[in-house]
Amino acid sequence: MTDHVGRIVTFSGIDGAGKSTQIESLSKSLSKQGFRVVRVTFWDDIAVLSRIRASISLRTLGNKRSSDHSPLLRNDKNVHTWYLTLVRSIFYLFDCLRLRRAARQLRKTNSDFVIFDRYIYDQIVQIRARHWLARTYVRLLAAIAPTPDAGFILDASPDDAFGRKPEYPLAFMHEYRRAFLGLTRLVPELIVIAPGSIAEVQQQIVAHLPHNAASSSNNAALNSGPRTPILSNSR
Repeated sequence: MTDHVGRIVTFSGIDGAGKSTQIESLSKSLSKQGFRVVRVTFWDDIAVLSRIRASISLRTLGNKRSSDHSPLLRNDKNVHTWYLTLVRSIFYLFDCLRLRRAARQLRKTNSDFVIFDRYIYDQIVQIRARHWLARTYVRLLAAIAPTPDAGFILDASPDDAFGRKPEYPLAFMHEYRRAFLGLTRLVPELIVIAPGSIAEVQQQIVAHLPHNAASSSNNAALNSGPRTPILSNSR
């Protein structure tokens, strides 16, 4: 890199879409090529009072089974009562403001790539923007948030994702996917990665990296090589 400005790369999508797999693969590949990589987990490193929010959500909403033989399903972000949506929306604004500050600081470090595991977009999709006021607020959050250099939405079949990670009701997973795909109308810069094998998804991601950081000659590195140390962001 010549300008020493870290490129922000974000991964969003429904649970079970394969974000962790792709983030790990991309991080190892870039590190092997000599790029300096910082990884940030949005919920742990950016979200305001994340542990308290998670604890209250778990105690208040708990888990439930859809049948006697089904796995224990989570019962938190799929709940959309008006008061929960209001409280969450307020927190999302604080998350967004903290993200702006963190992104500005991370870009100034000596890292070449800052890879986010989830982003503010994963919060925005939890707001049901059916009323004009809600839609206006969602647009405000999207405008405040720093636009990533490469913002990926990993698309996946809700049925397949549920099979890999059965945490939320399947009906919610379908609704969740539609919300993610609808984000492209709000943030046209987002890149939807079509479902495919792990290797096929990897190739799509590499092709959209900013400034062609990983050339086609380096694509093989995504599937081979020992694990390399990766810088981790800390609060």
